[in-house]
Amino acid sequence: MVLIVLALIAAAIFLPQWWVKRVLSRYRKPQDRYERTGAEMARELLDRLGLEAVRVEQTEPGQDHYDPEAKAVRLSPEHYEFGSLTAVTVAAHEVGHAVQHADGYRPLLWRTRLVKSLQKLQRVGVILIALMPVVILALRLPSAGVALLVVGLASLASGIVVHMMTLPTEFDASFRRALPLLNKGGYLRKEDRRHARRILTAAALTYVAASLMGLLNFWYWIRVLRP
Repeated sequence: MVLIVLALIAAAIFLPQWWVKRVLSRYRKPQDRYERTGAEMARELLDRLGLEAVRVEQTEPGQDHYDPEAKAVRLSPEHYEFGSLTAVTVAAHEVGHAVQHADGYRPLLWRTRLVKSLQKLQRVGVILIALMPVVILALRLPSAGVALLVVGLASLASGIVVHMMTLPTEFDASFRRALPLLNKGGYLRKEDRRHARRILTAAALTYVAASLMGLLNFWYWIRVLRP
C-alpha cells in the first residue's frame, strides 16, 4: 500500500512536468521552421493589435512570461532567437497575456497581485521552517516548533493552490487569444495547427507543473519528523 501511495505521489509530481517539457522540447526542432523568430512573431502580433508600447525582451531559460507592470513580453533564448514551432507558439501565448492586460482582463490582474503576495509568503515559510529546530531544541517548545513547521509548509504549498486557481487565465491566453491570432493571421502551416494546440496546452500548464515540485517539501519534512 505504501509503495502504491509513493508511486501516485511521484506520478502527480513528475508526470505533468515531464509532459510539459517533452511537448515544448519536441517542437523546438527544426529551429528555422518559420521565417520569424519568436521575438519577431511577438513583435508583429503586438504591433498588429496596436500594442506598440509593449516591449519584447529576452529572459532566462524557462522563464517565458508577460510582465504587466513593465508591459513586456519576455521570452527565453530558445524562443526569442529561433523560429521553431514551439518558439512562435509560446510567443503568441505570452502575447495573449498582453492582450488580456490591454482588455482589462481582471483574472490576470488578480493573478499578478496574488503571485507577488505568494512570493513574500513563501519566503516567510522558508524562514519559519528554518526556525523550527531552534524553537524545539533551544527554547524547548516542541508544540510551537510543530506549529511553525505547519505554517511554513502551508505557505510553500500555497503556490500549487494559486496556480491551480489561476489556470483558467492561462487557458484563456492560449485558446481565446493566441490560437485565434495564429490561425486568422495564417502564421501556422496547416499541418502544425494540431501540434500548436498541444504546445499551447503545455504553455498553460507550465506554472502548475513546476509548482507541483513543492510537494517534495512536504515529503522531505514528513520524513524528517517521523519518529
